[in-house]
Amino acid sequence: MNNPKIKMTIRDFGEITAELYPDKAPKTVENFLSLIESGFFSGLIFHRFISGFMIQGGGYNESFSDKDAPSIKGEFASNGFAQNDLKHTRGVLSMARTNDPNSASSQFFIMHQDAPYLDRQYAGFGKVTEGIEVVDKIAAVPTGRMGWFDDVPRVPVVIDSMVIIER
Repeated sequence: MNNPKIKMTIRDFGEITAELYPDKAPKTVENFLSLIESGFFSGLIFHRFISGFMIQGGGYNESFSDKDAPSIKGEFASNGFAQNDLKHTRGVLSMARTNDPNSASSQFFIMHQDAPYLDRQYAGFGKVTEGIEVVDKIAAVPTGRMGWFDDVPRVPVVIDSMVIIER
């Protein structure tokens, strides 16, 4: 079985291609692919960056109106899902969540650098295969505070499209 591949086109930044790992996080990958197929991510932004850590997106549009999706069970070891041994290394895609381990829905992050303290605590589900330099460019965008959000980019970083290029 081949791992699904996706492509994100980020306005003014370029393209990021990633491979997803259903053997590590099957429901997470299924949910993510379903959201892509529905066009969910088009027009949403990367809304939080911490250079040297990660870039996060998938939940807000340019005016910071949120776009929700149903929550899924967190597929990571500390939540009783031992088969997900994916390490949070540079380029890994992982699901964002609140303190509730089963609160992940559509928000995801891409690791800018390694963060081993996230291993077994968050559902890693893919990895960038092309375009890591785009992640670097995004992580370098100046950030500030906006409302109750910290680490918000000062210019919008918009996901023009996200598509499945191989199932």
